[in-house]
Amino acid sequence: MKKLSAFLLILSWSTSIIAQTSSSPELIAPVQSWEQTDHGILIRTANAAVQISCYSPTIVRISATRQPAQPDFSYTVIRKPGNSFDNVDETASQLLLYTSGMVVKIQKKPLRISFFDRDGHLFSEEFEDFGVTWLGEEVTCHRNLFPDEKFIGLGEKTGPLNRRGQAYVNWNRDIPAYSDREDPLYQSIPFFIGIHDSLTYGIFLDNSFKTLFNFGASTDDLFSFFSAAGGEMDYYFFGAGSVAGILEDYTWLTGRMPLPPYWSLGYQQSRWGYYPESEVMSVALKFREKQIPCDVIYFDIDYMDKYKIFTWHPERFPHPEEMIGKLHEMGFHPVVIIDPGIKIEHGYSAYKEGILGDFFIKYPGGRLYTGNVWPGRCHFPDFTNEKTRLWWGKQFQPMISQGIQGFWNDMNEPSAWGQSIPDIVEFNFDGHGATMAEAHNIYGLEMARATYEGTRKLMNGRRPFVLTRAGFSGIQRYSAVWTGDNSATDNDLLQGVRLMTSMGLSGISFTGSDVGGFIGSPTRELFLRWLSVGVFTPFFRTHSEVNSLDQEPWSFGEGSESQARTLINLRYRLLPYLYSMFRLSSISGLPVARSLAINYTYDPKIYDWNYQNQYLFGDALLIAPVTSVQKFQKVYFPEGTWYRFSDQTQFSGNSEVIVDAPLNNLPVFVKAGSILPLQSVIQYTDQSPSPVLELWIYNGEQGSSFNLYEDDGVTFDNEKGVFYQREIRFNPEAGQLLFSSAEGSYPSKYNEFLIKFIGFNPPVPDCVVANSQGEFTIDF
Repeated sequence: MKKLSAFLLILSWSTSIIAQTSSSPELIAPVQSWEQTDHGILIRTANAAVQISCYSPTIVRISATRQPAQPDFSYTVIRKPGNSFDNVDETASQLLLYTSGMVVKIQKKPLRISFFDRDGHLFSEEFEDFGVTWLGEEVTCHRNLFPDEKFIGLGEKTGPLNRRGQAYVNWNRDIPAYSDREDPLYQSIPFFIGIHDSLTYGIFLDNSFKTLFNFGASTDDLFSFFSAAGGEMDYYFFGAGSVAGILEDYTWLTGRMPLPPYWSLGYQQSRWGYYPESEVMSVALKFREKQIPCDVIYFDIDYMDKYKIFTWHPERFPHPEEMIGKLHEMGFHPVVIIDPGIKIEHGYSAYKEGILGDFFIKYPGGRLYTGNVWPGRCHFPDFTNEKTRLWWGKQFQPMISQGIQGFWNDMNEPSAWGQSIPDIVEFNFDGHGATMAEAHNIYGLEMARATYEGTRKLMNGRRPFVLTRAGFSGIQRYSAVWTGDNSATDNDLLQGVRLMTSMGLSGISFTGSDVGGFIGSPTRELFLRWLSVGVFTPFFRTHSEVNSLDQEPWSFGEGSESQARTLINLRYRLLPYLYSMFRLSSISGLPVARSLAINYTYDPKIYDWNYQNQYLFGDALLIAPVTSVQKFQKVYFPEGTWYRFSDQTQFSGNSEVIVDAPLNNLPVFVKAGSILPLQSVIQYTDQSPSPVLELWIYNGEQGSSFNLYEDDGVTFDNEKGVFYQREIRFNPEAGQLLFSSAEGSYPSKYNEFLIKFIGFNPPVPDCVVANSQGEFTIDF
């Protein structure tokens, strides 16, 4: 009888699985009942439960599941619902949920959810024929498409700025030499912004399974949809009404970039690989001898002993602490690469501790997963286990004691030769349990977290610098991101710009591409053009593969060396402006490098293929990237007046103009009314600039304000009020420049302001004023 019962149970289970994996989709059933909860409502249907929660007046969460209620857990979301709906109204056919910022309408039969602003304008709604559906374990949300609807964001994705008509997969992948249509890449950011009819909204799908976002590709423009291979339909709807407001809300929900060490904003030189020690020191010495500013030198995988992480090659780098000390004396901050794979080798301490501590991922049944990467056969840490993260963080102690302050996480998609780690590999998932199918996209995020949290604990109050290739939503809390193994082509130069601004539209501010291209060797013209664009990217690093031609700033001859020096000098001149923009990003979520869709959302020209590479670098600068073979560039100027940075030529807004674009003059423009601070040239960020800070005031009908920000750039004391900040306001109508009282307890490194007035008629002479603590005004 027991055998028969067991057989019937297995038969029932098998039938259920067959039903779930059948080709017939299951639509969410109509509303049967609902009840109010502390932060929203819970809806029950015949086949699902739908929780609608209010996180703020402009953030609402929708969670639909067929499974019994599970503990609420997310690696991305760092907030809890803190509000309830202001009011809930019910009629026979619908429910209406009100906040001060929007209205959620729930149609009961069929169950469909729509979002409106408080004036009754429709943000977005589920598709009338089918809203949420299941096909086996795959869950999908289908949404109506508006005729003029555009989609932006989704993180590190190739293709156009406007994602309409495209489809994308989120599944982190090691993909060298990727093309401009390659998908997926290294990062998965399931967050996008929709734009239509002068309305803007955002959606974040909090699901780390493989996901698909279809923005009207192959659907006859009927609907868009997003789906996940497993898990819940769990998404957040943002109704702030502007791209900047949505980014502020999204980064409030998922976290913002902490201020990085100041030195990481300087120029960074990398190569696979600089070794032995004599070559590293030779490169460092050349930077100082040639007076080309540089703050960072990277150590790629060849610094290790047999590619074993947390080791130094005993012959190539026999005395790492002494070498690092010499680099510090020269003003350099070394950064070391750290991959996740731990070599299987008896006597290797990281391997031994990983085995004893049970820190590695496993197959069902307990066999350790083994994959081949640079060291050969490796085990991989389970970064979703808190014990593993704590252990991993402690492994950095010897390197930190030697003076390392920067850590480069690579191969963390996770990548193993063959690129097909089985989905059945198991993870702790912080006690919730998961397989590779759910943990794969999270792996890079949690490795960066373990690295950042561990090194921060060990560095005695100093800021660590972490750089990662792979990640998921929330990666901005722990790490800078670079766009992976690009190629030395003009196409990659422009594609890197779009990847950078798309990540900026997804909460990731500290990002950039390898200048010159990692794979292959750039021409002299391509290297210089790319370097000129790199000056205006948050992360500014040259990096190249083994056996490629040298890509140091002096590698292309004396004339090119002089031009490279001029470009890198400009980066260091701009540091007061750039660091202030980083500060703004850290408190608002607004990226440093900004797609024009942030400021000029409803201007159709900015989505034009010819202009989609243009972007704002901070509040004031408009950058128009150009390929190495172009001598001219057609530029679109958004509303307002613009000055060319190189010669102060003025251009009217809402116009398309062909401008000169010689190799030594990238088209860069300053918005009229802006305030642009510039310091003297320094060779590295630990060096003191001139105590006189230049303030360039660009005349315009509308003024602006600029918050000048400083701190020690090293510690977290800024979080305790040890900073310097003052607002500078330009009022063109009154002919005044107003300086607020300085805030914070950090002494400014600048004693005086040299103020230059640009574009004024009649001309206004330069003036010098003391940087006093109190409020003061300059009349002109």
